[in-house]
Amino acid sequence: MRFDWDNHKSQLLQQNRGYSLEEISVVLAGDYVEQVKRDDPEQFIAIGYLGNTLLSVIYEIRYDEAGEYVWLVTYWKSTKREQEIYEQYFY
Repeated sequence: MRFDWDNHKSQLLQQNRGYSLEEISVVLAGDYVEQVKRDDPEQFIAIGYLGNTLLSVIYEIRYDEAGEYVWLVTYWKSTKREQEIYEQYFY
């Protein structure tokens, strides 16, 4: 799976929230719960762990000449409701 992101936004997120978008791509390599957001363009939310922290990651599926890739948009520490959704699937 290929990932891409806006480097400037990634730096801001790392300063403000502790992880870069490159680092949070690990969430999508592990066990996560996926939900579709009602946005245009179509976006997804993945709820999963990075280390001991449960994160919610917003991403899009995009295409280029090399094929499909995941465009990482943003992330945050999961809310209580998002934690409950995750626990319904994995506990």
